[in-house]
Amino acid sequence: MTLSQDEVRRYSRHLLLRDVGGPGQQKLKAARVLCVGAGGLGSPIIEYLAAAGVGTLGLVDDDVVSLSNLQRQVVHSTANVGKPKVESAAERIAALNPHVTTELFPVRLDGDNVAGIVERFDVVVDGTDNFQTRFLVADAAYALQKPLVTAAVQEFYGSVTTLQPYLSGDDGRPLPSWRCLMPHEPQGDVPTCAQVGILGAVVGVLGTLAACEVLKLITGVGTPLIGRLLMVDIRDMRVDSIGYKRRPDTVPPTVKGGRAGADKAPMLASEP
Repeated sequence: MTLSQDEVRRYSRHLLLRDVGGPGQQKLKAARVLCVGAGGLGSPIIEYLAAAGVGTLGLVDDDVVSLSNLQRQVVHSTANVGKPKVESAAERIAALNPHVTTELFPVRLDGDNVAGIVERFDVVVDGTDNFQTRFLVADAAYALQKPLVTAAVQEFYGSVTTLQPYLSGDDGRPLPSWRCLMPHEPQGDVPTCAQVGILGAVVGVLGTLAACEVLKLITGVGTPLIGRLLMVDIRDMRVDSIGYKRRPDTVPPTVKGGRAGADKAPMLASEP
């Protein structure tokens, strides 16, 4: 996939990078990335992937822009309050980089639609704010063999990791899945940003880290956060990581309407 003269000028700083260069930029142009969530984490993810020249961005979000979003969801503007977030984000992408194509999904993901959306993309990045969707997306990406970058934030803290559980590591052991890190959804109510608040810039830090992971996966640069959970404490400015491995009882999930997977995961698979 060749680059136009306008793209050569636009991406000149990428082209100068020895590890990216023309071949890496062409991979970005050819890539299709699904961004689940167009809110706080989704904002920097979407903007940096668009600026980097990812050819197609799929945007999933069923919410509309509200005034309280604008303290951290910088992909949106005051003028777009009341507009669907996917439409607002698409406007920003078009203004930032006309070489990027957008596909909009103003829906809430569920067991009926997740496979049909996820399977259309090369990489999935999850910036949602609830565990139900996080588990749903992780299971779907695993079953459909799509790389997944997932990030989470609360108050002054955040985390990010990368998942490719359908592959094996250098030691021949299967790589860990999301359920190896968190086997089950948390029980009871988990506090939301609307209840406990969040420092706006925290989503910028974690969303940007997630975007970096996506760009690395596409270009093949560096070592992704596979089997490592990167944890960021903005309040005391500390960064740490913990390793996690494949659980022996991990069962590959299937998704309704998907083309991959052999064993059922109750959240996604059709029950008999």
